[in-house]
Amino acid sequence: MSTTKHTIKPWEDLTITDDYMFKLVMKHPRICQRLIEKILNIKIKHIKYLETEKTLDNSYTGKGIRLDVYVEGDNVIYDIEMQVQHYDDTEFAYRTRYYQSMIDNDVLPAGTKHYTELKNSFIIFLCPFAMFDKKRHMYTFRNVCLQDTQIRLEDGTTKIFLCSDGTMDDVSPDVKAFLDFMKGLPVTNDFVVEIQTLISDIKLQEKERVSYMTFEMKMQEARNEGKEEGLAEGLAEGLTKMATTVAMNMLSKNEPIDKIAEYTGLTEEQIQELATKL
Repeated sequence: MSTTKHTIKPWEDLTITDDYMFKLVMKHPRICQRLIEKILNIKIKHIKYLETEKTLDNSYTGKGIRLDVYVEGDNVIYDIEMQVQHYDDTEFAYRTRYYQSMIDNDVLPAGTKHYTELKNSFIIFLCPFAMFDKKRHMYTFRNVCLQDTQIRLEDGTTKIFLCSDGTMDDVSPDVKAFLDFMKGLPVTNDFVVEIQTLISDIKLQEKERVSYMTFEMKMQEARNEGKEEGLAEGLAEGLTKMATTVAMNMLSKNEPIDKIAEYTGLTEEQIQELATKL
């Protein structure tokens, strides 16, 4: 059986689309704020980092999510995600739905009586590939009435997909330059040059290089542990199925329960439960 070995991408080869480098770049308030302003064509007085790569955990056994860039600007929440893996459109739609629910759960103060205290929010997915009809660079979604699309459900939520691969002239030159930069194309735009210069400076920082290598090695260890746990779980499941099959055969021959337990390692309760299925 062949396995695919994960290799650590060299520090020098990281680009803006690499999750680790994207987070480092977006930690700089000027860059992060300007990117939001250019995408939404607005001006923000200031931004506040609620947390970079914030983990939102639902209660009990709910699935948690890790947000790439999670900031607040002028009482509005912005979540910016670099999406390198190309899921299908439906998967992305459900991801934004889940992200929205977790963000709302995080920002709504405990004991709040009025849902209108929820802050407006933007979830922005940066995608270095085409989506939906493969024509646009920017897709903005808000809730509207199907019977009359002029009527909006003003719930304060907006989801945006920015795609590097599109054919329409539908975004500003600055945003188009950033999307081209995501594709690795040479760009002379001032904002993109500022980002590229920052990336070059970051790569010269030995501390950041060591942090990256340490992070990747820990991730590799986690992947390896996950594979070992998966093999162990698979083996345990196989043995359980085998024991169940043997127990069912012995039950069909009216073998005593204590003997079946001895042969299979199953408990008497498990064997009795199997007996009810015969």
